[in-house]
Amino acid sequence: MKLTKNRYLAGFAIVVLLLACVRWSFPSIAGEGKISVDDAINEEVNVRLPIADKLHKIRSVPSYQKSFPDTNAVQLTAAKKWGVSPVKNREDAEARKRELVYVESNPYYHVDKLYSSIPYLVPHAANLLQDIGEAFFDSLYVKGVPLHRIIVTSVLRSQEDVVKLRRRNGNATENSCHLYGTTFDICYNRYETVEDPDGPSRRAVRNDTLKWVLSEVLRDMREQKRCYIKYEVKQGCFHMTVR
Repeated sequence: MKLTKNRYLAGFAIVVLLLACVRWSFPSIAGEGKISVDDAINEEVNVRLPIADKLHKIRSVPSYQKSFPDTNAVQLTAAKKWGVSPVKNREDAEARKRELVYVESNPYYHVDKLYSSIPYLVPHAANLLQDIGEAFFDSLYVKGVPLHRIIVTSVLRSQEDVVKLRRRNGNATENSCHLYGTTFDICYNRYETVEDPDGPSRRAVRNDTLKWVLSEVLRDMREQKRCYIKYEVKQGCFHMTVR
């Protein structure tokens, strides 16, 4: 049989179609399905991360104090507007599930051991925290920095928490923004490294570098009018309230 141009193209199309069917039916043949990061950072993270053709520069912000100047008075106004009435204790928080959601460590952020607060936020604030964690991941990736999780150090304070805190610290405010479930703290001098259990240890990254990246993310969130932020020097955290 003479091989004509039309027969050649038809045969080529059939082969391509067959290979596509095999790839779709058996993705492992094409090397798909392997997750290359820590099991705690699930497949969702790998799928959503963009391909960084060109690494972005780390610029940070000109000044932490000037970039994040929102005082407690400013944040308190927003907290009262968007938050819940102060809860008495953990039992009261658990009973108010229509108003508050439980927040716990996930692939994008780590909730530290809490001594003076309990892990609850209004849904609006919980969404903000999640978006910050995801944006931080994306920013690290496109800048070529090994993945780290932010650490949440303070969340909702019950009235019981405030009383105990004021016993230890007389300067602690009685009318804290944390009472309303709208406010949380993210520390800027500690981060949790995301390790690949099947790969080599990730290279060490200076906390200052991670702080620069985080400050860029938070500046963007603030400029989008999603939150108020105060740079806390003594507490070593970014103190923020959803708006």
